Amino acid sequence: MRIGLGLEMGGSIDEIVARARVLASTGAVSLWSSQIFGWDTLTVLAAVGREVPGVELGTAVIPIHPRHPMMLAEQALTVQAASGGRLVLGIGLSHQVVVEGVWGYSFDKPARYMKEYLSVLVPLLHGEQVSFNGEVIRTNTFGPLDVVPTPPPPVLVAALGPTMLRLAGELADGTVTWMVGPATVEQHIVPAITAAASAAGRPAPQVVVTLPVCVTDDPDAARARADKIFAMYGQLPSYRAMLDREGAAGPAQVAVVGNEEEVTAQIRRLADGGATEFSGAVYGSPSEVARAQTLLGALATASN
Repeated sequence: MRIGLGLEMGGSIDEIVARARVLASTGAVSLWSSQIFGWDTLTVLAAVGREVPGVELGTAVIPIHPRHPMMLAEQALTVQAASGGRLVLGIGLSHQVVVEGVWGYSFDKPARYMKEYLSVLVPLLHGEQVSFNGEVIRTNTFGPLDVVPTPPPPVLVAALGPTMLRLAGELADGTVTWMVGPATVEQHIVPAITAAASAAGRPAPQVVVTLPVCVTDDPDAARARADKIFAMYGQLPSYRAMLDREGAAGPAQVAVVGNEEEVTAQIRRLADGGATEFSGAVYGSPSEVARAQTLLGALATASN
């Protein structure tokens, strides 16, 4: 299983690039960033890709409602070219409270929206012409995009429920998850998306699992901090459903916490359950963060 690290988007662009350089030096094979309410993550990753060689750059994830699939295809191919082909494009639906409450878009039939979105995005990334007239997504005959031929980045869908996992298996290259524990990965995520990909005649899907990580000698305190830091995720319906499926009261119960040996064992359990990549969202004191980054880098190097 491949091992990556989360790349926070806080601070100045120069600070993010410097942070990426430090994280890449650990041996991690990939750096993953989310798009929330700050810098445009894809634009920042283009800058990172020009300055920090060797490491893959993933989005976990880019919300799709604010960007027409043609515009996202153009932006993703731009980052792919700027980074020398190291982008992994993770996309997702976000949440109703954001889509309707912040952006003012409809969240009606979200799976339909994702299916239509992928029907335009993926062909454009592959240099094809697209004409699509869906219920919510429309593109008149257009393409291929006027860019220097660029390998398409893998497209991962933030898929948790059965319908979204089926779409990810049929139309994308895999999934990237958050707040999903090991039992749910093994018994729900991996079987569902793998079956869908197989039925569609597609290659085995990527399953990128992202979770909070703290390497510590005080796991009780670390888990208590996790419940505070990540409390909002236990309240959002899609993540709450995955926590309930796992039998977890909150984020602390799915966080990867413990000393080096304990954290290694928890990550190996995810690999045994079918995850193809793990990305650690490291948190804790400066010494705990340093221990986690060192460990994850060493595990990444050992697995290469």
